[in-house]
Amino acid sequence: MPPPPPVRASMLGGIPVADHLSHAELMAAQRSGEVGSVHSWELVTAVDGPGTRMTTFVAGCPLRCLYCHNPDTMTARRGVPVLADDLLARIKRYRGIFRATGGGITLSGGEILQQAPFAARILRGAKAMDIHTAIDTSGFLGAHASDAMLADVDLVLLDVKAGDEATYHKVTGRRLQPTLDFGRRLSALGIETWIRFVLVPGLTDNPATIEPIADYAASLSSVSRVEVLPFHQMGRDKWAELGLDYALSDARPPEPAEVESVRARFRSRGLTVH
Repeated sequence: MPPPPPVRASMLGGIPVADHLSHAELMAAQRSGEVGSVHSWELVTAVDGPGTRMTTFVAGCPLRCLYCHNPDTMTARRGVPVLADDLLARIKRYRGIFRATGGGITLSGGEILQQAPFAARILRGAKAMDIHTAIDTSGFLGAHASDAMLADVDLVLLDVKAGDEATYHKVTGRRLQPTLDFGRRLSALGIETWIRFVLVPGLTDNPATIEPIADYAASLSSVSRVEVLPFHQMGRDKWAELGLDYALSDARPPEPAEVESVRARFRSRGLTVH
């Protein structure tokens, strides 16, 4: 006998899954932003922005970062359909925690700007509840974000994977320029930005890729913080489980002295670095 079809959960951490929609209804709802493809969500503190955050991870990303520790969010089919109203109802439950800790919501991925209409609905709804909002993005799809949507964003965590085109393409399979353009747009709009950079020995540790990021961050008036994140191997098992080729199996995490040396390069530009 053939194996039974996979059973999809009717709830995602307490949020209903919109599995009642037909394919046509689902497509229309995703275009309008009423539904998003969501992978998971969690409550975290001092990780994805200030205070305690409800971080929602959507499924689907145009980049293929070699060091991605959530490869299960790369494709939209690994998410489940969630109504924007249902996600907002869950967000509403944590308003007291957000107020007490100076926290809020963070929309992450995958790539949240791949689902810009959905993101816009969640951000608008959160701001209507006076909740601090953040998006975690590579900026590659920054052109998908309208000025109206960005008006509802308090903070952008901008992941700059490398400072030169050759390394950026090696790391992500994509071009760097859209990220740079998006960061400059955020600066022009006065939207607070944290620059994030992952330090991978043998891949992103060359001064030729670090120095341009430091110069770039210093050129943006809206950058209030830079985070130099040490590479780790915690995502390696996920790659194997998904049957994906993991190119960094032999890469080592950077030594603390190496991380501090890179942080010093950013501090030399007058930047606040963590």
